[in-house]
Amino acid sequence: MSTMTAPLDVDVTTGTSKAAGGGKRKKLIVIVALVLALGGAGYWFMLKPGGGEAAPVPGEVMVLDPMQVNLEDGHYLRIGLALQLTASAKEAEGSKALDAAIDLFSGRSVAELAKPADRARLKKELEHALEERYEGEVMGIYYTEFVTQ
Repeated sequence: MSTMTAPLDVDVTTGTSKAAGGGKRKKLIVIVALVLALGGAGYWFMLKPGGGEAAPVPGEVMVLDPMQVNLEDGHYLRIGLALQLTASAKEAEGSKALDAAIDLFSGRSVAELAKPADRARLKKELEHALEERYEGEVMGIYYTEFVTQ
C-alpha cells in the first residue's frame, strides 16, 4: 500500500514552508485594506456635505422697538427684541420677528412667563422660528425688555 503525498514547497534558505508565508501575506493585505477603509471612512465623515460647514459669523445686532402682546386673563407682556444677524445677512427688517413673537407669546399665562425654564424654552422656539423665517440670516435673539402686567 502506497500513499501519495503532495510535494512540500520549502524555502531552502530559511527552512520554512512557502505556504506559511502566503498566509502572512494575506493577513498583511487584509490589514492594509482595513486601514485604508477606516481612513477613507474618517475622511468622508470629516468632509461629508453639511458636516464641514463652518458656524455662521455674527454680524450686526438689530434692535427692535418694544411691543405689547396680550396674555390670558387681561394681562399683557411688554417685550423688546434684538436680532443677532449673521455677517452675510442682507437687509433684514423686523416685521417677521415681531409677528413670530406675537404668535408665540399671545394668550399665555403670566405664571408660565414667570418661570425661567419656560421662558428659556419659549426663547429657543422663537429662535427656531426666526431661523426659518429669515432663512438663516438670524442666528440668535436677545430680550431687551420682558415685563408682564
